Amino acid sequence: MAALLALLSSGLWGSADYLAGRLSRARHVLVVLGASQAAGLVLMLVTATLTGAWDAPRGYLPWAVLASLAGASGLALYYRALAIGTMGVVSPIAALGVVVPLAVGVADGERPSSVQAVGIALAVLGVVLASGPEVHGDAGWEPLLLAIGAAVLLGVSLVAIARGSEQSLVMTMTAMRLTTVSLMVLALLVLRRRVAIGVREVPGFVAVGVLDVGANLAFGAAATLGLLTIVSVFGSLYPVATILLARFLDGERLRRVQQVGVAFVMAGVVAISAG
Repeated sequence: MAALLALLSSGLWGSADYLAGRLSRARHVLVVLGASQAAGLVLMLVTATLTGAWDAPRGYLPWAVLASLAGASGLALYYRALAIGTMGVVSPIAALGVVVPLAVGVADGERPSSVQAVGIALAVLGVVLASGPEVHGDAGWEPLLLAIGAAVLLGVSLVAIARGSEQSLVMTMTAMRLTTVSLMVLALLVLRRRVAIGVREVPGFVAVGVLDVGANLAFGAAATLGLLTIVSVFGSLYPVATILLARFLDGERLRRVQQVGVAFVMAGVVAISAG
């Protein structure tokens, strides 16, 4: 059940990322992130009220705040990278954030197996192959550096979500979005950016928010049922959905060496999981 929930979270995250990347090409990334997170917050406030989760012990709170700070920053970098780079390349690189939960597992006494070591090597080689042609494009190094930064931050967020969900799944997600939306409002005020959202844009922002909430809930539930080192890897397979959507809806094409690189990255993630 844990693996299925983690895979579900990947599908939902990948779909949300694709849509957010498209929206970020027309709107500032803070607007996309703030509006979508606000939609998710409304959903979680309703869920917390209906489930009576407000009375849960507050042990989840510091983890929720950390998950918000790392997750919001990571998503901002990631959405920007998706907007200016090639989704099929940026997405697998960001998925390497799975190394962070693995490192936490090692710090807790776990040791990567030989299969996982091979998986890490494959993933790193895949990043090099997928990234090579990309840095010579119009966008240069920027989308790749943004994706790497996003990977680290999103990996930290995965660990925090897992830890907070052990205390309260619903309230971890609720507090995350309360923190994120507050940060987005503050950032927009500091930047003195006026936000006017058209009626036609609302469904897109709501869809991203709902998909993201669903993914977080699925991953948090999976983390309470299975090992973090395994669940986090399955939860990091979201590039598959993003790549497929970009390929079939946008006709996005990769060079052969990039296709091989992406395949290596995904094979590496699977090998880490199998280990």
